Amino acid sequence: MAESFTDPPPPASTPPSDSSRIDGETALRSIVEGTAEETGERFFAGLVETLGRTLGTHSAWVTEYLPERDVLHALAYWQQGEVSSGWEHPVHGTPCEAVIQEVRLVHYPDKLASLYPDVTPVKLQGVVSYLGVPLCDVDGQIIGNLAVMDRVPMPEDQRAMALFRIFASRASAELRRVRAERELRDREERLRSLVDAAMDAIVEIDGQQTVTRFNPAAEKVFGCTAREAVGSRFAELLRDSRQAAHVEKLLAEVEARPEGNQSMWIPGGFEARRRDGSAFTAEATLSRYHVDGKPSFTLILRNVEDRLEAERKIRALTDQTEYLREEIRAHHNWGELLGRSAPFQALLHEIDQVAPTDTSVLILGETGTGKELIARAIHAGSPRRERPLIKVNCAAIPATLIESEFFGHARGAFTGATSKRDGRFALADRGTIFLDEIGELPLELQAKLLRVLQEGEFEPVGSAETRRVDVRVIAATNRDLARAAREGRFREDLYYRLAVFPLSVPSLRERPDDIELLASTFLQRFAHRLGRSVAPLTPRCFERLRAYPWPGNVRELMNVIERGVILARDGRVDLARSLPEITDLPAPLAPPSPGDGCAPPIRTVHDLDALERENIVRALETAGWRVAGENGAAALLGTKPSTLSSRMKALDIQRPR
Repeated sequence: MAESFTDPPPPASTPPSDSSRIDGETALRSIVEGTAEETGERFFAGLVETLGRTLGTHSAWVTEYLPERDVLHALAYWQQGEVSSGWEHPVHGTPCEAVIQEVRLVHYPDKLASLYPDVTPVKLQGVVSYLGVPLCDVDGQIIGNLAVMDRVPMPEDQRAMALFRIFASRASAELRRVRAERELRDREERLRSLVDAAMDAIVEIDGQQTVTRFNPAAEKVFGCTAREAVGSRFAELLRDSRQAAHVEKLLAEVEARPEGNQSMWIPGGFEARRRDGSAFTAEATLSRYHVDGKPSFTLILRNVEDRLEAERKIRALTDQTEYLREEIRAHHNWGELLGRSAPFQALLHEIDQVAPTDTSVLILGETGTGKELIARAIHAGSPRRERPLIKVNCAAIPATLIESEFFGHARGAFTGATSKRDGRFALADRGTIFLDEIGELPLELQAKLLRVLQEGEFEPVGSAETRRVDVRVIAATNRDLARAAREGRFREDLYYRLAVFPLSVPSLRERPDDIELLASTFLQRFAHRLGRSVAPLTPRCFERLRAYPWPGNVRELMNVIERGVILARDGRVDLARSLPEITDLPAPLAPPSPGDGCAPPIRTVHDLDALERENIVRALETAGWRVAGENGAAALLGTKPSTLSSRMKALDIQRPR
């Protein structure tokens, strides 16, 4: 049965002989001489070799215990003059198991093979004896073991046991040192990884203001490598001597603070300088600490321009959101594109054709025909539908501000420009911009607009930065833009660039068949919005509506119906009060039925002449001032050209020059 020892045996009653003392001293001297100048792997190699030779065993080793895998990792293994390391062996089922689990010295003087027949070193090398001792940390935790094995019995020997413990003590001390050194390296590596992965620039300087550490974020911020920065004066990274004096004052201020409170936020930051000479404002924190009793400082800083750029993007999104909210609030809510007439159906077909493309569209039509609704329908049918449709009313913006409204401006570009601002083209990037009343655009801005359409780029007001955008342009006008281009009042090249696909929106006079549908739809909508209960429009009301010339088109019809709902009496719409005074409707042959709010007013001869004159002028304008012919004014009015010419003379109607 194997013997084990938890403590060295008590000393013999008689003192050891001189030869024993000499052997012990020789062994101790051998340990010192074999390991005095070595550490780590070489120390352990020298230790086990000295141990094996001193005790005269077949092999000796020192291992580190790895509890997470329950294995022993060989730091050094000596056998008959050869030293190896690095191999690992499970603890379970080996002579070392009792050493590790019970944390005690274990001695098997002989018969090792019968006790552990499956252990490879025992089986292959014929060893018969084993002596092992645990290596412990300062808190008693097992960290490894030291052991020897021999091919001959290893009887109990107090001197050998004492020497063995001396070797174990030295091995424990070195293993603790190695582990502490490894943990320190691990902590430093983690700290280095943390510093290197930080998004903010981290710069460490010593008491002489020399840069000692420069992380990758600092390399990016300052535009130079750590190799170039480390060892240089921190003042070289500042804009000028005044900034250097400012930072030096801050270092003195934080140094004067009491221990535990030697850190501060630098109010207002400081002006730094990149390697290329360009300056930037940095926000930073400053802290002081000691390394080997010497003061050091850490600056954690960020380029403020990066933050301002992020704020600019947030502000742009906020502006876009607010703009869209305003658009929703300001939207006339005419509803969907309504109409069954042939001219309107032809328009819808053209919209379906052009919407899926990126082609520029010029929408032509009178005021109030719904040009903005057409633009929204084109955008909704395009691949850009998920991006915003940005509207600009060119007639509503003062000439002095329209360039800034289009293209944005830099901070300080003009009085009142207290911050950088994106223009409508930037907000419409990857979306659509709708330029309403494009005919009102000043000539000096038309060239810049043409550049955006052709090149997709522009410069904000007061900035040299060129910005690129991807924008589809839809323009609209109630003017004769082709004529304006011929007369030099509008750039001809811009006109052709806008009018790649012109769309003519028919006036309400050209689509009288749609009046009943539109009026009924508006009636329901306004009755619901205003919380009123009104009866449907009567045939007489529809007759009056069709007879009216509608100079304001669909918008005017919407306003008339809204007024009618507001002025409704006894649940009936009062068109007599809501419809404008001018009307083509003749007096009815029979008196109106009681309660019909659609009775026409009585007109004077002067009123009728004015009405006829306006109607003839409108027909002439529609026909391009052609009297005769298939599409002439006479045909539109349903009369002979000679009769129309006579009435023109009688009413003093002349073509404007």
